[in-house]
Amino acid sequence: MIKTGDQHLNQLKDGRVVYIGDEKINDVTIHPAFKNAAKTVAKLYDIKHQNKYKNELTFEENGELFSSWFLQAKNKNDLRKRSVAHKIIADQTSGMMGRSMDHVASFVTGMSTNPDIFDTGKYKFKKNLLNYYNHMKSNDIFTSYAVVPPQAARNPEFYQKQNLPIPTLSVIDENDEGVVISGMKMLATSAVFANEIWIGNLVPLAPDQIKQSITCAIPCNIKGLSLWMRQPLSTHYDNQFDSPLSWNLDETDVLVMCENVLVPWDKIFVMDDAILAREIYIKTPAHCYGNHQANVRYWSKMELITGLCNKVAKATGADQVPAVKETLGKMSSMEANLSGMIHGQIEAAESWPKDHITFNRRMMYAALNWCTENYTTIIDELRTLCGGGVFQMPASINVVKNKKLKKEFETYFQTPQMDATSRMKLFKLAWDVVGSEFAGRQQQYEKFYAGASFIIKNHSYRETPWDYFDGVVDNVMDKYDPPKQN
Repeated sequence: MIKTGDQHLNQLKDGRVVYIGDEKINDVTIHPAFKNAAKTVAKLYDIKHQNKYKNELTFEENGELFSSWFLQAKNKNDLRKRSVAHKIIADQTSGMMGRSMDHVASFVTGMSTNPDIFDTGKYKFKKNLLNYYNHMKSNDIFTSYAVVPPQAARNPEFYQKQNLPIPTLSVIDENDEGVVISGMKMLATSAVFANEIWIGNLVPLAPDQIKQSITCAIPCNIKGLSLWMRQPLSTHYDNQFDSPLSWNLDETDVLVMCENVLVPWDKIFVMDDAILAREIYIKTPAHCYGNHQANVRYWSKMELITGLCNKVAKATGADQVPAVKETLGKMSSMEANLSGMIHGQIEAAESWPKDHITFNRRMMYAALNWCTENYTTIIDELRTLCGGGVFQMPASINVVKNKKLKKEFETYFQTPQMDATSRMKLFKLAWDVVGSEFAGRQQQYEKFYAGASFIIKNHSYRETPWDYFDGVVDNVMDKYDPPKQN
């Protein structure tokens, strides 16, 4: 099944509980904080029906069409198809929506290629995982995830000593129908626009945290679930010209709150296993599939920023200054660097797991590390090129509604390079990338969406063939010995 945008929006009117502060949101498709981004999500579904994109965004299996991010890769062409699909989706939002519908879907698809890991001595959840993959694929499900315990709540001893409940989501009961979970989980980005939430653990758990190891999937309207929204970013302006990205690309971040939520047994994938709760991501292609999508999504954003650098430089007349040319060359090389790392993941693909093929994990983690480490530098280059130009613009394009102000605006804000309106349009976009509240959220997101830097580097350490590199050194040293003694 390939959903339409209208079908998806109708599915969001399901009685889900969403809070902005103490305001309970009854319908995320019409509330001012969400409606524009909801329309953006709907468009991402609609483009799969357009002839221009249909071949890249869908694949056929047993006479039925499915979204390309559910494709289990068996050769390099399959990997290319997945990658191209991610790029098309990311390009629609300039890479500003990190948790689009192809992200978690890629994790689950990666797991489905190596599902035996879900069968353990105590529980046999392989069938559950495969059924959930098929459920997502057949119904074109948008799933978000919450896979990290709440910050500063990861030491249960504090709460135990204070006789307080541990806030981290845990199993508190089980019965014939399923298990009951309560507590908090972060951070379900895009959950208000999703159908379901995957609850799991990307952070290692202590051996005694087995009740927190629950991995399951729940619908966003399940009884006992509430989504606590951070401050919305799209409600500060009355038109898109003044906030071109904030206006319809705030994907939202929510804290998941569960109060006695009953999860059916058939939607559980890991139970009472602190080690397996994390290993399902790295001993299957899940983490690789999902973060290849993240690499590609970042690439779309990198293209926008590189283009902005060039256009801003031309708008200020600085594009022929040698130092500015050097900066533009640097930005171009950084964009090409990321592009090369993404394509390399396909060309150096791994034949793993059995009967499948996976993006090169070392190269994927290298790109992931590059992205998180360089975003601040990338934004600062654009910020420097903008200079004070972003502050010279009127507060709103509404200035043109006043006949006298419009004349003064068009007279005094033009430059030899651009008319006033075009100049303002460019610098408003640049501001939404470097300086607005939306831009600040993007910078924080890019720095931490894959975890702290040491976590990403540890992924690279794990995937490195250290014996090979030791052998390179040994091969050189084997060619010489200490001088013979006379």
